[in-house]
Amino acid sequence: MKKQPRNKAQFGRDRRDNRGQQQKQRSNNSSQHRKRPAVEPVSQAVNVNDEADQAEFIYGKHAVLEYVKSGDPRSVNKIFMQKGLHGELASKVVDFSQKHKLVLQEVPKSRLDELTADGNHQGVLLTLAPYQYAEVSDILAKAKAADEAPLILILDNLNDPHNLGSILRTADAIGVHGVIIPKRRAVGVTAVVAKTATGALEHVLVARVTNLTATINELKEQGIWVFGTAMAGEDYRTWNSRGPVALVIGNEGKGISPLVAKTVDGMVTIPMIGHVQSLNASVATSILLYHMFDQRHPVNEISEK
Repeated sequence: MKKQPRNKAQFGRDRRDNRGQQQKQRSNNSSQHRKRPAVEPVSQAVNVNDEADQAEFIYGKHAVLEYVKSGDPRSVNKIFMQKGLHGELASKVVDFSQKHKLVLQEVPKSRLDELTADGNHQGVLLTLAPYQYAEVSDILAKAKAADEAPLILILDNLNDPHNLGSILRTADAIGVHGVIIPKRRAVGVTAVVAKTATGALEHVLVARVTNLTATINELKEQGIWVFGTAMAGEDYRTWNSRGPVALVIGNEGKGISPLVAKTVDGMVTIPMIGHVQSLNASVATSILLYHMFDQRHPVNEISEK
Protein backbone atom coordinates (compact mmCIF):
# COMPACT_ATOMS: atom_id res chain seq x y z
CA MET A 1 0.00 0.00 0.00
CA LYS A 2 1.37 3.38 -0.93
CA LYS A 3 2.49 5.39 2.03
CA GLN A 4 0.82 8.78 2.40
CA PRO A 5 2.84 11.97 2.91
CA ARG A 6 3.39 12.74 6.57
CA ASN A 7 3.89 16.31 7.78
CA LYS A 8 5.68 16.43 11.15
CA ALA A 9 4.54 20.00 11.71
CA GLN A 10 1.05 18.70 12.23
CA PHE A 11 1.81 17.54 15.74
CA GLY A 12 1.26 19.94 18.64
CA ARG A 13 -1.62 22.03 19.77
CA ASP A 14 -2.70 22.79 16.21
CA ARG A 15 -2.64 19.18 15.07
CA ARG A 16 -6.41 18.78 15.22
CA ASP A 17 -6.92 21.63 12.74
CA ASN A 18 -4.19 20.73 10.26
CA ARG A 19 -4.61 16.99 10.11
CA GLY A 20 -8.12 16.79 8.67
CA GLN A 21 -7.35 15.98 5.03
CA GLN A 22 -5.11 13.01 5.80
CA GLN A 23 -7.55 11.70 8.38
CA LYS A 24 -10.34 11.77 5.75
CA GLN A 25 -8.18 9.77 3.38
CA ARG A 26 -7.56 7.17 6.06
CA SER A 27 -11.01 6.88 7.48
CA ASN A 28 -14.54 8.08 6.86
CA ASN A 29 -14.69 8.85 10.58
CA SER A 30 -12.72 8.18 13.74
CA SER A 31 -14.26 4.75 14.21
CA GLN A 32 -13.34 3.35 10.75
CA HIS A 33 -10.05 2.42 9.10
CA ARG A 34 -8.73 1.05 5.85
CA LYS A 35 -9.93 -2.29 4.62
CA ARG A 36 -7.52 -5.14 5.20
CA PRO A 37 -7.57 -8.71 3.89
CA ALA A 38 -9.16 -11.24 6.18
CA VAL A 39 -6.66 -13.19 8.28
CA GLU A 40 -7.16 -16.68 9.60
CA PRO A 41 -7.15 -16.83 13.42
CA VAL A 42 -4.03 -18.11 15.14
CA SER A 43 -4.37 -21.79 15.98
CA GLN A 44 -4.14 -22.67 19.66
CA ALA A 45 -3.49 -26.38 19.03
CA VAL A 46 -0.19 -27.53 20.52
CA ASN A 47 1.77 -30.71 20.89
CA VAL A 48 4.20 -30.68 23.79
CA ASN A 49 5.45 -32.93 26.56
CA ASP A 50 3.07 -33.34 29.51
CA GLU A 51 5.73 -32.79 32.13
CA ALA A 52 4.91 -29.76 34.28
CA ASP A 53 8.52 -28.66 34.33
CA GLN A 54 8.39 -27.90 30.59
CA ALA A 55 5.17 -25.88 30.58
CA GLU A 56 3.96 -22.45 31.58
CA PHE A 57 1.82 -22.17 34.69
CA ILE A 58 -1.41 -20.40 35.50
CA TYR A 59 -2.36 -20.49 39.15
CA GLY A 60 -4.56 -18.72 41.67
CA LYS A 61 -8.35 -18.59 41.85
CA HIS A 62 -9.08 -15.62 39.56
CA ALA A 63 -6.58 -16.53 36.84
CA VAL A 64 -7.64 -20.18 36.77
CA LEU A 65 -11.37 -19.46 36.77
CA GLU A 66 -10.92 -17.01 33.90
CA TYR A 67 -9.01 -19.64 31.95
CA VAL A 68 -11.68 -22.24 32.66
CA LYS A 69 -14.25 -19.76 31.37
CA SER A 70 -12.46 -18.42 28.28
CA GLY A 71 -9.21 -20.31 27.69
CA ASP A 72 -8.44 -22.98 25.11
CA PRO A 73 -8.52 -26.43 26.76
CA ARG A 74 -6.30 -27.81 23.98
CA SER A 75 -3.41 -25.82 25.45
CA VAL A 76 -3.70 -27.46 28.88
CA ASN A 77 -1.15 -30.19 29.55
CA LYS A 78 -2.16 -31.11 33.09
CA ILE A 79 -4.08 -29.75 36.08
CA PHE A 80 -2.67 -29.94 39.60
CA MET A 81 -5.15 -29.54 42.46
CA GLN A 82 -4.49 -29.58 46.17
CA LYS A 83 -5.77 -32.65 48.00
CA GLY A 84 -8.94 -31.94 49.96
CA LEU A 85 -9.76 -28.72 48.07
CA HIS A 86 -13.49 -27.96 48.03
CA GLY A 87 -15.79 -25.16 46.95
CA GLU A 88 -16.51 -23.31 43.70
CA LEU A 89 -12.92 -23.36 42.47
CA ALA A 90 -12.49 -27.11 42.92
CA SER A 91 -15.92 -27.85 41.44
CA LYS A 92 -15.34 -25.80 38.28
CA VAL A 93 -11.84 -27.17 37.75
CA VAL A 94 -13.04 -30.76 38.07
CA ASP A 95 -15.93 -30.08 35.66
CA PHE A 96 -13.51 -28.45 33.22
CA SER A 97 -11.14 -31.42 33.32
CA GLN A 98 -13.93 -33.97 32.88
CA LYS A 99 -15.63 -32.08 30.07
CA HIS A 100 -12.42 -31.82 28.04
CA LYS A 101 -10.88 -35.13 29.20
CA LEU A 102 -7.86 -33.43 30.76
CA VAL A 103 -5.43 -34.98 33.22
CA LEU A 104 -6.15 -33.82 36.78
CA GLN A 105 -3.76 -34.81 39.53
CA GLU A 106 -4.38 -34.23 43.23
CA VAL A 107 -1.16 -33.32 45.04
CA PRO A 108 -0.09 -32.11 48.48
CA LYS A 109 0.08 -28.36 49.08
CA SER A 110 3.87 -28.69 49.30
CA ARG A 111 4.00 -29.78 45.64
CA LEU A 112 2.05 -26.70 44.53
CA ASP A 113 4.29 -24.53 46.70
CA GLU A 114 7.28 -26.02 44.92
CA LEU A 115 5.86 -25.57 41.42
CA THR A 116 4.90 -21.93 42.05
CA ALA A 117 7.96 -21.01 44.12
CA ASP A 118 5.67 -20.42 47.13
CA GLY A 119 3.28 -18.32 45.06
CA ASN A 120 -0.34 -17.71 46.06
CA HIS A 121 -1.70 -20.68 44.13
CA GLN A 122 -4.87 -21.07 46.26
CA GLY A 123 -4.83 -24.81 45.68
CA VAL A 124 -4.86 -25.11 41.90
CA LEU A 125 -2.43 -24.83 39.00
CA LEU A 126 -2.78 -25.34 35.24
CA THR A 127 0.25 -26.32 33.19
CA LEU A 128 0.09 -24.97 29.66
CA ALA A 129 2.03 -25.34 26.48
CA PRO A 130 4.28 -22.37 25.71
CA TYR A 131 2.20 -19.29 24.93
CA GLN A 132 1.04 -19.09 21.32
CA TYR A 133 1.77 -15.55 20.12
CA ALA A 134 -0.45 -13.86 17.57
CA GLU A 135 0.68 -12.06 14.43
CA VAL A 136 0.37 -8.31 13.90
CA SER A 137 -2.07 -9.10 11.11
CA ASP A 138 -4.30 -10.85 13.66
CA ILE A 139 -4.45 -7.65 15.71
CA LEU A 140 -5.46 -5.61 12.67
CA ALA A 141 -8.04 -8.23 11.71
CA LYS A 142 -9.51 -8.11 15.21
CA ALA A 143 -10.02 -4.34 14.91
CA LYS A 144 -11.56 -4.78 11.49
CA ALA A 145 -13.95 -7.46 12.71
CA ALA A 146 -15.12 -5.10 15.46
CA ASP A 147 -15.48 -2.26 12.92
CA GLU A 148 -13.19 -0.11 15.06
CA ALA A 149 -10.13 2.00 14.35
CA PRO A 150 -7.07 0.00 15.46
CA LEU A 151 -5.84 0.69 18.99
CA ILE A 152 -2.46 -0.96 19.49
CA LEU A 153 0.05 -0.91 22.33
CA ILE A 154 3.76 -1.37 21.57
CA LEU A 155 6.15 -2.18 24.43
CA ASP A 156 9.75 -1.25 23.71
CA ASN A 157 11.98 -3.63 25.71
CA LEU A 158 9.88 -3.84 28.87
CA ASN A 159 11.66 -6.11 31.37
CA ASP A 160 9.39 -6.53 34.41
CA PRO A 161 6.81 -9.34 34.07
CA HIS A 162 4.60 -7.68 36.70
CA ASN A 163 4.50 -4.52 34.59
CA LEU A 164 3.58 -6.51 31.49
CA GLY A 165 0.83 -8.35 33.35
CA SER A 166 -0.62 -5.12 34.75
CA ILE A 167 -0.48 -3.46 31.34
CA LEU A 168 -2.32 -6.39 29.74
CA ARG A 169 -5.01 -6.07 32.39
CA THR A 170 -5.53 -2.38 31.63
CA ALA A 171 -5.32 -3.04 27.87
CA ASP A 172 -8.21 -5.49 28.15
CA ALA A 173 -10.23 -3.07 30.29
CA ILE A 174 -10.15 -0.26 27.71
CA GLY A 175 -10.44 -2.38 24.57
CA VAL A 176 -6.92 -2.46 23.12
CA HIS A 177 -6.93 -4.72 20.08
CA GLY A 178 -3.45 -6.06 20.66
CA VAL A 179 -0.02 -5.63 22.23
CA ILE A 180 3.26 -5.87 20.34
CA ILE A 181 6.53 -6.81 22.07
CA PRO A 182 10.04 -7.51 20.72
CA LYS A 183 11.52 -11.01 20.70
CA ARG A 184 14.84 -9.93 22.21
CA ARG A 185 15.86 -8.03 25.35
CA ALA A 186 12.29 -7.94 26.67
CA VAL A 187 10.04 -9.98 28.90
CA GLY A 188 7.73 -12.42 27.15
CA VAL A 189 4.49 -14.01 28.30
CA THR A 190 5.34 -16.08 31.38
CA ALA A 191 3.48 -17.60 34.31
CA VAL A 192 4.11 -14.44 36.34
CA VAL A 193 2.67 -12.32 33.52
CA ALA A 194 -0.41 -14.54 33.29
CA LYS A 195 -0.90 -14.46 37.06
CA THR A 196 -0.59 -10.67 37.23
CA ALA A 197 -2.93 -10.20 34.26
CA THR A 198 -5.64 -12.17 36.14
CA GLY A 199 -7.29 -13.52 33.01
CA ALA A 200 -6.73 -10.60 30.62
CA LEU A 201 -4.31 -12.71 28.60
CA GLU A 202 -7.25 -14.74 27.33
CA HIS A 203 -8.74 -11.63 25.70
CA VAL A 204 -5.79 -9.51 24.51
CA LEU A 205 -3.71 -10.60 21.52
CA VAL A 206 0.05 -10.41 22.04
CA ALA A 207 2.36 -10.42 19.01
CA ARG A 208 6.12 -10.79 19.24
CA VAL A 209 8.23 -9.31 16.44
CA THR A 210 11.89 -9.34 15.48
CA ASN A 211 12.21 -5.64 14.62
CA LEU A 212 10.04 -3.01 16.32
CA THR A 213 11.16 -0.23 14.00
CA ALA A 214 10.20 -2.19 10.89
CA THR A 215 6.86 -3.11 12.47
CA ILE A 216 6.15 0.54 13.29
CA ASN A 217 6.86 1.53 9.69
CA GLU A 218 4.48 -1.17 8.48
CA LEU A 219 1.76 0.11 10.79
CA LYS A 220 2.27 3.64 9.48
CA GLU A 221 1.88 2.35 5.94
CA GLN A 222 -1.46 0.88 7.05
CA GLY A 223 -2.59 4.40 8.02
CA ILE A 224 -1.93 4.11 11.76
CA TRP A 225 -0.48 7.04 13.69
CA VAL A 226 2.29 5.97 16.08
CA PHE A 227 3.13 7.95 19.22
CA GLY A 228 5.86 7.49 21.79
CA THR A 229 6.20 8.62 25.38
CA ALA A 230 8.95 10.87 26.73
CA MET A 231 9.68 13.59 29.28
CA ALA A 232 9.54 16.14 26.48
CA GLY A 233 6.47 15.96 24.30
CA GLU A 234 2.90 17.12 23.85
CA ASP A 235 0.88 17.24 27.06
CA TYR A 236 -1.29 14.13 26.90
CA ARG A 237 -4.30 16.19 28.00
CA THR A 238 -4.26 18.02 24.65
CA TRP A 239 -3.29 14.94 22.62
CA ASN A 240 -5.76 13.89 19.93
CA SER A 241 -5.70 10.10 20.17
CA ARG A 242 -8.81 9.41 18.09
CA GLY A 243 -8.66 7.27 14.99
CA PRO A 244 -6.14 4.49 14.22
CA VAL A 245 -3.39 4.86 16.83
CA ALA A 246 -0.48 2.86 18.25
CA LEU A 247 1.13 3.93 21.53
CA VAL A 248 4.75 3.03 22.34
CA ILE A 249 5.79 2.55 25.98
CA GLY A 250 9.51 2.44 26.69
CA ASN A 251 11.78 0.44 28.97
CA GLU A 252 11.37 0.98 32.73
CA GLY A 253 14.76 2.66 33.09
CA LYS A 254 15.88 3.84 29.66
CA GLY A 255 12.58 4.76 28.05
CA ILE A 256 12.05 4.42 24.32
CA SER A 257 15.10 3.36 22.33
CA PRO A 258 16.64 6.07 20.09
CA LEU A 259 15.82 4.30 16.81
CA VAL A 260 12.18 3.81 17.77
CA ALA A 261 11.99 7.44 18.93
CA LYS A 262 13.08 8.57 15.46
CA THR A 263 10.41 6.42 13.83
CA VAL A 264 7.28 7.54 15.71
CA ASP A 265 5.05 10.37 14.50
CA GLY A 266 5.11 12.31 17.76
CA MET A 267 5.77 12.19 21.49
CA VAL A 268 3.39 12.70 24.40
CA THR A 269 4.22 13.35 28.03
CA ILE A 270 2.49 13.17 31.39
CA PRO A 271 3.13 16.45 33.26
CA MET A 272 4.17 16.20 36.91
CA ILE A 273 4.54 18.88 39.57
CA GLY A 274 5.78 16.76 42.47
CA HIS A 275 9.31 15.85 43.50
CA VAL A 276 9.34 12.48 41.72
CA GLN A 277 9.52 13.06 37.98
CA SER A 278 8.86 9.55 36.78
CA LEU A 279 6.09 6.95 36.97
CA ASN A 280 6.03 3.19 36.94
CA ALA A 281 5.62 1.92 33.36
CA SER A 282 2.27 0.26 34.05
CA VAL A 283 0.94 3.35 35.85
CA ALA A 284 1.96 5.68 33.02
CA THR A 285 0.45 3.29 30.49
CA SER A 286 -2.84 3.23 32.40
CA ILE A 287 -3.07 7.02 32.45
CA LEU A 288 -2.49 7.29 28.70
CA LEU A 289 -4.76 4.39 27.79
CA TYR A 290 -7.64 5.85 29.76
CA HIS A 291 -7.13 9.18 28.03
CA MET A 292 -7.48 7.30 24.74
CA PHE A 293 -10.53 5.47 26.07
CA ASP A 294 -12.12 8.77 27.06
CA GLN A 295 -11.67 10.20 23.56
CA ARG A 296 -12.81 7.07 21.75
CA HIS A 297 -15.79 6.38 24.03
CA PRO A 298 -17.44 9.62 25.23
CA VAL A 299 -19.54 9.54 28.39
CA ASN A 300 -22.83 9.73 26.49
CA GLU A 301 -21.87 6.76 24.35
CA ILE A 302 -20.98 4.64 27.39
CA SER A 303 -24.19 5.53 29.27
CA GLU A 304 -26.31 4.52 26.27
CA LYS A 305 -24.84 1.01 26.14
